[in-house]
Amino acid sequence: MKSYILYAVLLSVMWTSSLALKEDECEVCVKTVQRFADTLSDDVKKDPKKIEDEFKVFCKGQKNKEQRFCYYLGGLEESATGILGELSKPLSWSMPADKICEKLKKKDAQICDLRYEKQIDLNTVDLKKLKVRDLKKILSDWDETCDGCLEKTDYINRIEELKPQYTRTEL
Repeated sequence: MKSYILYAVLLSVMWTSSLALKEDECEVCVKTVQRFADTLSDDVKKDPKKIEDEFKVFCKGQKNKEQRFCYYLGGLEESATGILGELSKPLSWSMPADKICEKLKKKDAQICDLRYEKQIDLNTVDLKKLKVRDLKKILSDWDETCDGCLEKTDYINRIEELKPQYTRTEL
């Protein structure tokens, strides 16, 4: 009998630890929820309905990954579904952002699939080792094009040509 209880306890510990967020998991959710929570006044933090209303206002000014996060939660007018209650109630209880995101992940796993793109340090990176996709992204981030570029070396040459305009070197 004792072995069954020990086995059940061990299984429950393993199951709950598998639900906890890993280090870089849900980074967009955690940062966005934390930023949003920091904007709330004390009287709004206690009322889930007010939190939901404020979140919809907050979402109107978001772009990129944060906007997608808002879409998944139902904070945008064009959102197909809404699980704002899963955000507002825990926030009203002063639950930490990472725990809120764990709960949201259970409802909609794609919330934690959102990740920030890693920034490329052009002063240290070897452009020859980057993929063409990454080279194109660098140019796109600069709002530049590479007309007539057919090969990887063409993109590298264009980036090297524009690099002094867009990067600063520390003395």
